[in-house]
Amino acid sequence: MASGWGITGNKGRCYDFWMDFSECMSRCREPKDCALLREDYFECLHHSKEFQRRNRVYKEEQRQLRAAAQKVKGGGDDGHH
Repeated sequence: MASGWGITGNKGRCYDFWMDFSECMSRCREPKDCALLREDYFECLHHSKEFQRRNRVYKEEQRQLRAAAQKVKGGGDDGHH
Protein backbone atom coordinates (compact mmCIF):
# COMPACT_ATOMS: atom_id res chain seq x y z
CA MET A 1 0.00 0.00 0.00
CA ALA A 2 2.84 2.38 0.72
CA SER A 3 3.76 2.69 -2.95
CA GLY A 4 0.22 3.64 -3.90
CA TRP A 5 0.21 1.34 -6.93
CA GLY A 6 -2.62 -1.09 -7.39
CA ILE A 7 -2.49 -4.52 -8.97
CA THR A 8 -3.23 -3.11 -12.45
CA GLY A 9 -0.48 -0.49 -12.28
CA ASN A 10 -2.88 2.35 -11.50
CA LYS A 11 -3.35 4.07 -8.19
CA GLY A 12 -4.70 1.61 -5.61
CA ARG A 13 -8.41 1.90 -4.81
CA CYS A 14 -7.77 2.69 -1.15
CA TYR A 15 -4.69 4.85 -1.60
CA ASP A 16 -6.53 8.14 -1.07
CA PHE A 17 -8.00 6.83 2.18
CA TRP A 18 -4.54 5.69 3.24
CA MET A 19 -3.03 9.09 2.48
CA ASP A 20 -5.72 10.91 4.49
CA PHE A 21 -5.21 8.57 7.44
CA SER A 22 -1.42 8.73 7.18
CA GLU A 23 -1.39 12.54 7.06
CA CYS A 24 -3.70 12.70 10.05
CA MET A 25 -1.48 10.35 12.04
CA SER A 26 1.59 12.47 11.30
CA ARG A 27 -0.17 15.64 12.55
CA CYS A 28 -2.36 14.43 15.41
CA ARG A 29 -1.70 14.58 19.13
CA GLU A 30 -3.37 11.25 19.82
CA PRO A 31 -4.11 8.34 17.46
CA LYS A 32 -7.78 8.41 18.47
CA ASP A 33 -8.04 11.76 16.69
CA CYS A 34 -7.75 9.83 13.41
CA ALA A 35 -10.17 7.03 14.29
CA LEU A 36 -12.74 7.96 11.63
CA LEU A 37 -10.12 8.14 8.88
CA ARG A 38 -8.75 4.77 10.01
CA GLU A 39 -12.27 3.35 9.90
CA ASP A 40 -12.75 4.67 6.35
CA TYR A 41 -9.46 3.15 5.25
CA PHE A 42 -10.29 -0.25 6.77
CA GLU A 43 -13.78 -0.18 5.24
CA CYS A 44 -12.20 0.44 1.83
CA LEU A 45 -9.89 -2.53 2.33
CA HIS A 46 -12.32 -5.03 3.83
CA HIS A 47 -15.89 -3.80 3.13
CA SER A 48 -17.05 -5.20 6.48
CA LYS A 49 -19.76 -2.56 7.01
CA GLU A 50 -21.01 -3.08 3.48
CA PHE A 51 -21.22 -6.86 4.00
CA GLN A 52 -23.04 -6.40 7.33
CA ARG A 53 -25.57 -4.11 5.68
CA ARG A 54 -26.10 -6.49 2.76
CA ASN A 55 -26.65 -9.32 5.23
CA ARG A 56 -29.24 -7.29 7.18
CA VAL A 57 -31.06 -6.40 3.96
CA TYR A 58 -31.05 -10.04 2.83
CA LYS A 59 -32.38 -11.26 6.18
CA GLU A 60 -35.17 -8.67 6.10
CA GLU A 61 -36.11 -9.66 2.54
CA GLN A 62 -36.26 -13.31 3.61
CA ARG A 63 -38.39 -12.42 6.64
CA GLN A 64 -40.84 -10.52 4.42
CA LEU A 65 -41.03 -13.40 1.95
CA ARG A 66 -41.74 -15.88 4.75
CA ALA A 67 -44.43 -13.57 6.18
CA ALA A 68 -46.07 -13.22 2.75
CA ALA A 69 -45.95 -17.00 2.24
CA GLN A 70 -47.54 -17.57 5.66
CA LYS A 71 -50.29 -15.09 4.81
CA VAL A 72 -51.03 -16.88 1.52
CA LYS A 73 -50.85 -20.29 3.19
CA GLY A 74 -53.26 -19.15 5.86
CA GLY A 75 -55.69 -17.84 3.26
CA GLY A 76 -54.78 -14.24 3.88
CA ASP A 77 -57.52 -13.94 6.53
CA ASP A 78 -56.04 -12.39 9.59
CA GLY A 79 -59.41 -11.70 11.25
CA HIS A 80 -59.30 -7.92 10.73
CA HIS A 81 -62.26 -6.97 8.54
